[in-house]
Amino acid sequence: MSYRAPVADIAFTLKHGPGLAPALRQHGGLDADDIDAVLAEAGRYATEVLAPLNAPGDRHGTPFKDGRITMPPGWKEAYRGWVAGGWNAVAAPTEWGGQGLPHALNAACIEMWNEGSMAFGIGPVLTMGAAEALAAYGSDDLKRTYLPKLVSGEWMGTMQLTEPQAGSDVGALRTKAERAADGTYRITGQKIFITYGEHELTDNIIHFVLARLPDAPAGNKGISLFLVPKFMVNRDGALGARNDVRAHSIEHKLGIHASPTCTMVYGDNGGAIGYLVGEENRGLACMFTMMNLARLAVGLQGVAIAERATQQALDYARERKQGRALGATLGASGSSPIIEHPDVKRMLMTMRGLTRAARCICYATAGAIDRSHGDGEAAKAANDRAALLTPIAKAFSTDIGVEVASLGVQVHGGMGFIEETGAAQHYRDARIAAIYEGTNGIQALDLVTRKVSLNGGAVVRLYLDELRRSVKAVQATNDPAFGATGARLSEAVDSLDRATTWLLSKLDKEPQAALAGATPYLRLFGNTAGGCMLADEALTAMRLADGEPAARIAIARFFAENVAVQASGLERAVTEGADSVNSADAALTG
Repeated sequence: MSYRAPVADIAFTLKHGPGLAPALRQHGGLDADDIDAVLAEAGRYATEVLAPLNAPGDRHGTPFKDGRITMPPGWKEAYRGWVAGGWNAVAAPTEWGGQGLPHALNAACIEMWNEGSMAFGIGPVLTMGAAEALAAYGSDDLKRTYLPKLVSGEWMGTMQLTEPQAGSDVGALRTKAERAADGTYRITGQKIFITYGEHELTDNIIHFVLARLPDAPAGNKGISLFLVPKFMVNRDGALGARNDVRAHSIEHKLGIHASPTCTMVYGDNGGAIGYLVGEENRGLACMFTMMNLARLAVGLQGVAIAERATQQALDYARERKQGRALGATLGASGSSPIIEHPDVKRMLMTMRGLTRAARCICYATAGAIDRSHGDGEAAKAANDRAALLTPIAKAFSTDIGVEVASLGVQVHGGMGFIEETGAAQHYRDARIAAIYEGTNGIQALDLVTRKVSLNGGAVVRLYLDELRRSVKAVQATNDPAFGATGARLSEAVDSLDRATTWLLSKLDKEPQAALAGATPYLRLFGNTAGGCMLADEALTAMRLADGEPAARIAIARFFAENVAVQASGLERAVTEGADSVNSADAALTG
């Protein structure tokens, strides 16, 4: 089945989504034609270059032998063409060779790279994050040496936190850093699950590694961040000796087979040379610059795989004939395309609605990041908004990716279970996104324990007010095509409001009760925000007579009447389900 980058849908959301117009206006030289041109070219590259490599890359994988990885045929050329197009530098600072364009525009491009191939798309995301962290915290010398080539993509970066005993618990890491007399550090230890830890796409790989100094405090407060190049860089910029770091093995994974996931070993010969980024024992704060951008990017992976699965399911449902739909006019075959059956329509509309809702949330998050770059109260408010939405963008969107890819298999029926159709690969690829860059359970805990309570709850209250304004706008329209959209979204916002109030009341007094409801709360938040954003898009399309208003109204209505209506049940799971969770030991032991 063919893939077509959804450039028109993406452009509409990017131009008209909540808070995105102000973010784009910050870049004074960027107009609608510029945005369309960037998206069109990114879509062409994703469609014509990356997408055809997706299935062959899945079959080939990344064979590992004698410390070397062989990437799938065509990947090296595709990456070099991608770098030559300047795509790694879209949102990077201009002083280091970047284009300084909005993160929201880059988010749209990231979505399309991952639609073309999720295994390809995850690598550059880490390089972009590495460049962002180095620009924010690196010394001038490190910036001069490494930033231009990280920004361009000539060198790729990695993010190295996880160890066998320290997955989500980063404070338990054991990788060691010893101070050297020349001001550098010697890194020894092991890291696992390192995406693109070794490959043949670039001449050098710049590893960003968390490690612990001998006199460091225990836990998260004793972690430092180090830049560790695969090859040392001479003063003239030429590559020098190989550093004391190597890939020991690769993982054999459920999906994203063409993304090399490595076990890395440091210090076979006394320790890899590392350079401190930021301050000693303050490395986690530096790494969070990378992690927060990566979490949004992984959320975009959820959108991407959902879009790819939806396109394929729609194509299949239009072509596949099976049974007779009620009231159908039958052709010569005596059977109807399965898209005419109500249950298949329900699955396809669920796929389309969830995908577009997740896209709206991710782009709104990127827009908030753009608006946060500045001074004053508006920038602070935007930073708070980005903080609130980031865990939702990551977790809601990647859950959606898994659910939509699963529905895609179902639409294909038995053929969906067969690898040749490609539907199974989407499902396999999607599954990791809910796990890496902070599991979705951790995102839910972050939302409940840190983000909902920002400024005493004022940040989330302000957002609830905005959602109510969206509801009122829908309710004010007299167009019957919206059906019960306004009423159902109003009920969802009320449920989210009550659940939020309940959680805020429990955080200090009964934290276990609040934590038990974190995951259903995040889903309630995502469903409600996504539904309101879809309604906003439908109203805008109707007002502008642009962007297929009838289709957008139909999607917004379906979402409100079939997805947002889950709000009352999710609210009760948050506010009434804690005891059944926290008293479940009898069922989980023995």
